Formats: sequence, C-alpha cells, structure tokens
Amino acid sequence: MTKQAEEAEEAAEAVGRPARGRGRRPAEEVRADVFRVVGEILMTEGISDLTFERVARQSGVSKTTLYKWWPSKGALALDGYFHAVEETLAFEDTGDIRADLSRQLRAFARIMTGSPAGRVVTELIGQSQTDEDLATAFRSLYSSGRRRLAGERLLRAREQGQIRADVDVQVLVDQLWGAVYHRLLIPDEPVTEDFVLALVAHVLDGVSPRPGEHPAGS
Repeated sequence: MTKQAEEAEEAAEAVGRPARGRGRRPAEEVRADVFRVVGEILMTEGISDLTFERVARQSGVSKTTLYKWWPSKGALALDGYFHAVEETLAFEDTGDIRADLSRQLRAFARIMTGSPAGRVVTELIGQSQTDEDLATAFRSLYSSGRRRLAGERLLRAREQGQIRADVDVQVLVDQLWGAVYHRLLIPDEPVTEDFVLALVAHVLDGVSPRPGEHPAGS
C-alpha cells in the first residue's frame, strides 16, 4: 500500500470517530483501546464476529495500524483475549504452594467453564492449527507465558522445600493445566472444582499408598 493510499484509508476511517485531541497518541493508549474493543467483542459475541474493520471503527485506530501490529485476525484475537483474562489468572505467591495452585486452577476453571473465555480459547486453539501467525502468537504470548508463570511459582516452592528437589516443574505444569485443557477440548467429563482440587492433591500427595496403607483390593 502506498503512503497516499494509507493516508486516504486513515482519513476515510476517521469519519464519524469522536475527536481525540491533536497530536499522536501514545502507543500504549492506542493498544489499550484495541484490547478493550477486542475483549468486548470476543466475550460477548465470539471470534467469528471479530474483524479488523469493526475493531478499527470501534477503537478509533486505523486498519493500517492494526495490520502493522497484528498480522492476522487470530493474532489480534489472542492478544485481546490474553489481556482480558490476564488479571484474573494472575499467579499469587502466599508461600503455600498447595493453596496457590488450588486458587489459580480454580480461577482458571471458572473462567474456562463459567464465561465466554472458555469458548474463545477453544476457538483460538482450533484456528491455530491452520493460522501460522496465530500458532506462533499462542505459543509466545499465551502458552509460554502461562507456563513460565506457573514454572516460576513451582520453582520457588521447590527452593522452599515444599516440592522434592528432583521434581521437573514443567512436567507438573503439564499434569495440572494439561488435564484441564484436555477436559475442555474433549468434554467427556466436566471441569469441576472437585476435579481441580483432586488434581492438586494427586500431584502434591502422589498416588502411591501411604506408609501403613494397604493397596486397594488387597
């Protein structure tokens, strides 16, 4: 697209927008407007109703700018989704790894099953199979980011002696969150609070018989 064409497009899109004052807005403010609009669309209507044209119109940000920052609709949707749930899924550190895991996984399960976010993330995972830009963004922004936060919290617990020194914390992450994603994507069984608490208990306590206990059926 030529510079003249870009300017013409931005001028056309500006028609009907509310005045925002003179001068270029900070990038952080522009992104915040985009994230707000994308999050609202995703959580109320789903990814199928998300378009660059609609986001540009409702956020007051030109399509040229949107395409410059997000190479595909999927990548744009993922970024908006991530910022919509980021605060709710923050990983606390109270010093008690069992309590922190239980709290975080319960919050995750509530979002995934009790809000449109669960439907949105399954749509994003599905689309990432054919959208390379979305797949890359999903790994770098969401999946890797969530794994890093969980891994850091589990490493601190290991340093504090709450987890054995020989435990691979990334395997623990897969055991816990992978089990929830499995039930979301293949819904043979529901994601319930009892399920989440059992996950944490089984991982932290192990499934071998305790000293003095007899194996079931013996």
